[in-house]
Amino acid sequence: MSIAVETFGFFMSALGLLLLGVTLPNSYWRVSTVHGNVITTNTLFENLWYSCATDSLGVSNCWEFPSMLALSGYVQGCRALMITAILLGFLGLFLGIVGLRCTNVGNIDLSRKAKMLAIAGSFHLLAGACGMVAISWYAVNITTDFFNPLYAGTKYELGPALYLGWSASLLSILGSICLFSTCCCASKEEPATRAKLPYKASTVVIPRTTSDESNISFGKYGKNAYV
Repeated sequence: MSIAVETFGFFMSALGLLLLGVTLPNSYWRVSTVHGNVITTNTLFENLWYSCATDSLGVSNCWEFPSMLALSGYVQGCRALMITAILLGFLGLFLGIVGLRCTNVGNIDLSRKAKMLAIAGSFHLLAGACGMVAISWYAVNITTDFFNPLYAGTKYELGPALYLGWSASLLSILGSICLFSTCCCASKEEPATRAKLPYKASTVVIPRTTSDESNISFGKYGKNAYV
């Protein structure tokens, strides 16, 4: 049962990493709102790297942010957190492949596999935490500007990429919990499997001394002693 749980946690973490990789280049991190607008001629949407505009005919034009240092601090922080989450996820994925008990890479024993799974789980946990912080930080800035009556710029709403990022982070965290739970069970099962090894009793060969004793007694008493 623990092997199935750790395999399920590994694939859940791998799926979370895949969704984090899809979330990062997604264009719809925030979308301009139609709230309060009578006539809407175009739609604006942005992510961490560029901004786009779609006119009434459906034609989109995108332009990258010209300078990284000119960006807001939260955008730079979200970039760093998302890239860190993906790198940590890849490290956890590699260690998880080696540490799974259903794989045989280098003939590693169960105790070392359990340690590798624990490290892989910690990497996936950190990856999910970094992704969750980045997505939530970006969403807080969107909602702050949206509900600020004194904000005169373009107001945005939460884009679908944020919901995808939240799901990816949650999958990574849940997968790391499964890996943590099974690596503890694996370390406890190893001495139990050793105790279940079949016991083979040692065989002791005892030399036969009956013929020797009869010869000694026959030589001592002679033939006439047995009449």
